[in-house]
Amino acid sequence: MSIQSKVAIVTGASRGIGKAIALGFAKEGASVVVAARSETERDSVPGNIHSTVAEIQIDGGQALAIGCNVRDEASIYSMVQKTLDTFGKIDILVNNAGVGSYRTINESSIKEWDLVMDINLRAPFICCKAVIPSMMDQQSGSIINISSHAATHIFSSTTESDDQADIALLGQAYGSAKAGLERFSWGLATELGHHNIAVNILKPLRPVLTEGFVTQRPDADFSNWVSPEYMVKAAVFLANQTGQSMSGATVTDEELVRRLHL
Repeated sequence: MSIQSKVAIVTGASRGIGKAIALGFAKEGASVVVAARSETERDSVPGNIHSTVAEIQIDGGQALAIGCNVRDEASIYSMVQKTLDTFGKIDILVNNAGVGSYRTINESSIKEWDLVMDINLRAPFICCKAVIPSMMDQQSGSIINISSHAATHIFSSTTESDDQADIALLGQAYGSAKAGLERFSWGLATELGHHNIAVNILKPLRPVLTEGFVTQRPDADFSNWVSPEYMVKAAVFLANQTGQSMSGATVTDEELVRRLHL
């Protein structure tokens, strides 16, 4: 199985896990749409869509940078249309764009709740709706929704300080959004199976060391954090799946890689 000559959209691909997956897909021969809101460098966190594309092209890969605000429905549909206009098809969608929250319910505003829900749950729903018609037309496709430990746990694995429960407690908005994403994915897998479209959930077993996470959680204990390597290998495997081969699964990166010797 190979993703050679396939077309993949990766949201949130300006840095972190999304960037790593985009680079990994390109190395496997896929044409990659690098989609994110970061079109220019920010002082707080490095990386943007154009620098990701430049890295892919330096290695001989094919990529297209498209600025996309996943909170904006029109921006998502425009990104998908540009992909179809450029490459003629969409084989793979990775819903990776996300935002975290570790604030208590009393500290959280409704605005913050809406932001987390919009990016982590509403945006994947719209992205799926936007790509599904073309995948149905070709009767094939793979959708990978990036979830988190937070979907099924209330305490963060990014700190080992047992006496700091207020820091270790995961935000309600983030955990609820990721739990909702997993439920959405299971249902979508059932809906799309007869169209040969796979929908799977991928999440890291251990915290992944990324630029954004380090900026957001300077208090974290980084001793058990890992590189995105396992996430990339697992994403490549899932990108190769169909509605008949593997769909509706929730997998962690490291367990999948070790079990299948990827």
